[in-house]
Amino acid sequence: MGAQQEPESTVKFTDLGLAPELLKAVHDAGYTDPTPIQEQAIPIILAGHDVMGGAQTGTGKTAGFILPLLHKLARHASSSPSPARHPVRALILTPTRELAMQVHESAKTYGKHLALRSVCIYGGVDMRAQIAELKEGREIVVATPGRLLDHVEQKTVSFNSVEFLVLDEADRMLDMGFIPDIKRILALLPKTRQSLLFSATFSDEIKRLADVMLKSPQLIEVARRNMVSETITHRVYPVATDRKRYLLKQLLEVSPAAQALVFVGTKFGTSRLALWLERMGINATAIHGDKTQQERTKALEAFKSGESRVLVATDVAARGLDIDDLPLVINYELPRVAEDYIHRIGRTGRAGKTGEAVSLVAPEEKPRLTEIERLTKFKIEQVVVPGFEPGSVAPAHEHERSERGHGHKHERKVGHGPKTPLDRLPAPASHLPTVPTVPTTPAAPRTPRTTRTPRAQMIAADGFDFSKPYDARETTESSADKLAEKSALAPRRPLRPVAALLGGLGKK
Repeated sequence: MGAQQEPESTVKFTDLGLAPELLKAVHDAGYTDPTPIQEQAIPIILAGHDVMGGAQTGTGKTAGFILPLLHKLARHASSSPSPARHPVRALILTPTRELAMQVHESAKTYGKHLALRSVCIYGGVDMRAQIAELKEGREIVVATPGRLLDHVEQKTVSFNSVEFLVLDEADRMLDMGFIPDIKRILALLPKTRQSLLFSATFSDEIKRLADVMLKSPQLIEVARRNMVSETITHRVYPVATDRKRYLLKQLLEVSPAAQALVFVGTKFGTSRLALWLERMGINATAIHGDKTQQERTKALEAFKSGESRVLVATDVAARGLDIDDLPLVINYELPRVAEDYIHRIGRTGRAGKTGEAVSLVAPEEKPRLTEIERLTKFKIEQVVVPGFEPGSVAPAHEHERSERGHGHKHERKVGHGPKTPLDRLPAPASHLPTVPTVPTTPAAPRTPRTTRTPRAQMIAADGFDFSKPYDARETTESSADKLAEKSALAPRRPLRPVAALLGGLGKK
């Protein structure tokens, strides 16, 4: 289920007034018809207007601003090796490294027939390679805010020639706390420039930022924030929290060849789930904010190439992760913010292709599901898998696997599971014999011990009788007598005044 699709347009890229070099690059990429956001944004940007664009992920907005930006920069194209001929003329800010790399790749793809240079600036890697590229001269800089400010402090980047500013995924910038950094960067840019702001949602904070950043902007909103692609099938599986991973494994075994992107709420949970899937014989890798850039790039490449079948990720991958023909997105945990559900499932069902969005929902997550359904304005189908109903008892083999060591490698591989539809899967432990329960009776009260210790064993070596009632006065008097006898035998030391103990009474 989903919202209504946009009506088909007869407009072609050749009708938008783009340079021949760009049309050739678009044709090489296999595109002929622009998406609604591209159809509306490209003419407005080419006319020189500021733009406030509302578009969700997967609508093609990256090409919607990259193509007109390249068209307007084409007059500066130069094959000269001199850095002075390649100053920074366009600055594109993104919230995440992955999105920055995606935009950078789009700039290279569509600008391959133009003598323009671009560079991708992000944190988590050594700055020296980025500094070397900036020294060579780059017309287009795609950057995350934090690392860009690092270059500003190092005086390795200059904004004197900037003509275009693009702020992509502004709402995500707000969520990640980048708005103060954005305002610092805005103060460094020339006042005369063309600015573009794109966001899936427009909160009051985003509107205030737009008032500072944009001048008489044209509003483009091709998709409301609660619109989802009609090519995506949504499904919810109710399940207890402690049995989610076994249901996930069973779902993955139904389609052993299909890749899946699995979203988890925390970094620790992401790594833990990926490791567990590996132990279950499912080739999985993890990506989250604590991974180094090299590790994240390696994980993404392994997933895109098909080397890894499952990519387990936090919301860092919800935006900016562009994977062709991804059939399945699984919400292992529902997002805390309903809008993030839209961004997560936007990784599948792209470019008119079909996709499936599956959510494993524990009873305590039902309020989040209600918020998602209120946002998307439709009820998501719920399917109960036999044996995994909330409140059902986990079979014994699940407990055994949980107690095994982390180094154990299971022999069972993906593909040996059932091939029946998900809503008719058998209970995972139906083949196990039922263990009869034996009724128990309350235990009889224990008989108190009556055995007594002989009196001879209750007299200590010093004559103290433990069997008699304790008399503190008697003990104190006896101890005092013994102490007096001991003191009489020992030589007495001369008493020192209290003042001597405090450092006084020295020699005069």
